[in-house]
Amino acid sequence: MSTCDIQPRVQVVVLQPTPFCNIACRYCYLPSRNVKTVVMQSTIHAVFAKLAASGWLGDELTVIWHAGEPLVVPLEFYRTAFAQIRTLCPGIDVSHSIQTNGTLITPQWCELFKEWGVKVGVSIDGPKRFNDVNRVSRKGRSTYDQALAGIRMLREHGVPFHVIAVLSAQSMQSPEEMLEFFRAEGIEDVCFNVEESEGDHVSELLAVHDARALFRQFLEKFWRLARISGDVRFIREIDGMLPRIFRNAAAEVANMQTEPFGMLNVDALGNVSSFSPELLGLKNPAYGDFILGNINTDSLAQMRASPVLAAMTRDIRAGVEECSRSCEYFSVCGGGAPVNKLFENGSFASGRTKFCALTQMAPVDLIMEAFARLQRRVDSAAPAELPGAVSRHARYLQRDAAMRAPGN
Repeated sequence: MSTCDIQPRVQVVVLQPTPFCNIACRYCYLPSRNVKTVVMQSTIHAVFAKLAASGWLGDELTVIWHAGEPLVVPLEFYRTAFAQIRTLCPGIDVSHSIQTNGTLITPQWCELFKEWGVKVGVSIDGPKRFNDVNRVSRKGRSTYDQALAGIRMLREHGVPFHVIAVLSAQSMQSPEEMLEFFRAEGIEDVCFNVEESEGDHVSELLAVHDARALFRQFLEKFWRLARISGDVRFIREIDGMLPRIFRNAAAEVANMQTEPFGMLNVDALGNVSSFSPELLGLKNPAYGDFILGNINTDSLAQMRASPVLAAMTRDIRAGVEECSRSCEYFSVCGGGAPVNKLFENGSFASGRTKFCALTQMAPVDLIMEAFARLQRRVDSAAPAELPGAVSRHARYLQRDAAMRAPGN
């Protein structure tokens, strides 16, 4: 199928305000984090003016400011950019997200976040002894106190936020300590990343032979203890996975990372890529460094007709087909992350990865085992005899069973 057969539907725009970062994480894959270029407002105008005219937007659009430290750019830059995007996209519900290392958060930033309803993510890898293994300053010093001060300022100003913690082989052995850190700091929304092999960075975690088992044990214990305490209300790897597992059987398997222009990724110079946002800025001669064109000089139609897009789409679709044929988890992930396939397996046109085993398979196994236990409990008791949350699940299961009964 040609890339021109189906009109794109852009759901997410990833914008790089600057490639520069004020700290120097040891696992960072970004190749240009010393470059202090800041994206021009004219480039932002070009992105959203061309998108608005393309017919590629739906009713909702997420704009993610990422791929460098966004807060090294002046606050007024965002105020201008947000207003410009709102003007260019009338009638579209645009939501902004910023992923930050937290070290530069001030009361003024908090006011901006509240004024524009910005979704804020803070990167911190748990307690100081885990965080400071990799998340260090440009002089190799701890960033823990500054990041924690940023988190506390968000709480003080009533700004909702989530935390992304990159797990190491060491922190995965300490779910109790990780949970206690989140509880003590009032962190209710938690996401766990695992160290990936991307660009020039080779993950030490994925080289551990029992990494999947380690992650599974960590997540199982963290999930159980978090539910008992009630202090952590959302665990992405569990709560974010549930709707993907328990969806209508007829619903399409959605994976923005495998669809041309499902994600539109734009760097600080206006260069455009698609698929996995991590590809932007990486080098690969076989795919023209993943660049489809430049938003300042090229039209979206030209990018859609790009030989680079055609080659990437061909190979990524071959990888999706391989996953569909060979992987029992396909109905949940829809073909995985192309960037991980390329850097782990050497090809987009490949199947499962070690990254998949941790981030997709381990959580699905845990949830399905918990579901089986719940089902057995429901089968042996009337819903009225069960606790509230379990009773709600029981009623759901009964309705589901009735819908699947012969004749319905």
